[in-house]
Amino acid sequence: MPKAMARHILVKTEAEAAALKKRIAAGEAFDVLAKKYSTCPSGKKGGDLGEVRPGQMVRAVDQVIFKKPLREVHGPVKTQFGYHLIQVFYRE
Repeated sequence: MPKAMARHILVKTEAEAAALKKRIAAGEAFDVLAKKYSTCPSGKKGGDLGEVRPGQMVRAVDQVIFKKPLREVHGPVKTQFGYHLIQVFYRE
């Protein structure tokens, strides 16, 4: 079964996610921003979701983790929880 290692930042609004994505593109550290702004408990670990398998995350997040290019910051991705920025490190 496939597995991947990813991290994310979860915020309430699309505008907030877009602003954080711009800051990451400008060189700010993803993990530092996750610790400061993410509303997910994973934020305390810099957004680290650890190793995940298909079906463990909500569908929209799963699609990014298992189908989008590695090491890019994807999003904002809307779910019932809010808006996510997602970065995938590896996939096996």
